[in-house]
Amino acid sequence: MWHGDQGPQPDPAGGGRLPLKVTVIGGSIGGLSAAVWLRELGCEIDIFERSPVLLEDRGAGILLNPATVRYFVERRVLDVRRIAAPIRKLQYLGRDGQLLATLPTRWWSSAYNVVYRSLLACVDRERYHLGEEAIGVEQDKGQARVTFASGRVERADLAIFADGVNSAGRRVLAPGSDPVYAGYIAWRGTVSEAFLQPATFALLDASMTYHVLEAGHMLAYPVPNRDGTVEPGRRLMNWLWYRNVEQPVLEELLVGRDGRRFTASVPAGFVAERHIVQLYADARALLPEPFAELVTLTAEPFIEVIADVEVDRMVFGRACLIGDAAFRPRPHAAAGTAKAAEDAYRLAIALAAHRGEVPAALRAWESQQLALGRAVVERARQAGDRLQQGRWQVGEPAPFGLYQISDSTMLEEQLVPHGVS
Repeated sequence: MWHGDQGPQPDPAGGGRLPLKVTVIGGSIGGLSAAVWLRELGCEIDIFERSPVLLEDRGAGILLNPATVRYFVERRVLDVRRIAAPIRKLQYLGRDGQLLATLPTRWWSSAYNVVYRSLLACVDRERYHLGEEAIGVEQDKGQARVTFASGRVERADLAIFADGVNSAGRRVLAPGSDPVYAGYIAWRGTVSEAFLQPATFALLDASMTYHVLEAGHMLAYPVPNRDGTVEPGRRLMNWLWYRNVEQPVLEELLVGRDGRRFTASVPAGFVAERHIVQLYADARALLPEPFAELVTLTAEPFIEVIADVEVDRMVFGRACLIGDAAFRPRPHAAAGTAKAAEDAYRLAIALAAHRGEVPAALRAWESQQLALGRAVVERARQAGDRLQQGRWQVGEPAPFGLYQISDSTMLEEQLVPHGVS
């Protein structure tokens, strides 16, 4: 049991078949999680992703939480150890590269593309529609109608907007709930462990390693390779360098090398070359040598804008917002993916408990998920402010967790499908 479970939970598939038609907008981890759990209720699911191609290259590292891997484990889909790297200690690195503090941990890391690909394999690909951008939703007492830029209109008993930080659903259903810039960005990247100096690999292996600066911080940890390999020495080392950036400088950073202006992130391959050159110089001047090595070995780093997203409501008749479309916590709690998966799972439980009565199920579901979203956003905000303002103490436990700090801890047996030795 973990903190989010209040004793044994009802099985979403255990209450009979619910022949509901469900439209899921957003084909990332939150949308896929909703699809797999609601399918077990007997729902007819179609997923619509605005990207014209699969999302294989989005994001980088993910610290796993029991909520993230629940479907894999409970439905015996896969042994999560095959897609995860063990993190056995949290350590703080000084400016001179020496260890300042070490704490034991039982965490597991993976990568966005690996988790995404594993969930995608669980859905009917004929019902996973690429290149469909939602632009509006209308509804009456018995039906929600989602319109798409292509001219397509989907009618459903339930519309789930799992379309991320730039959610079209949030813009339509909860106008004014725009992302609020936190005052800093994360430079991010990955490096093959095979390219690291032996001493650097030995230092960072099986570790979550932090370096706290006067204004900002950096961390690194191993994740599976792009092909899913978790063998030490063949994985990737994932790093994030959080840097305070004033709005005028941010605007310049968000102009890509081709002149395109981005909003929430600048993907790998699009960051202007002059910004990468400056990043390398800053890394050599400001970071411990092992971290400077990671940054300068990364040919195509990318930028994530750190922002808070909060809504007052998640339910609007027969439509709802889940995951980052509703609440987007800063990455410091390592809970964004877990929260999206938890929103989806709890929605399935609510629909089963209310025998498919959509409005009643959504009302019951909303109160719990609003509380969770507000709590994790606030905890991540407080951690981020302290980390970026020089108020974080070296040796503190990392603020990782969904319902509370430390609930991302998992024993190895919690990654093995139920009933499998």
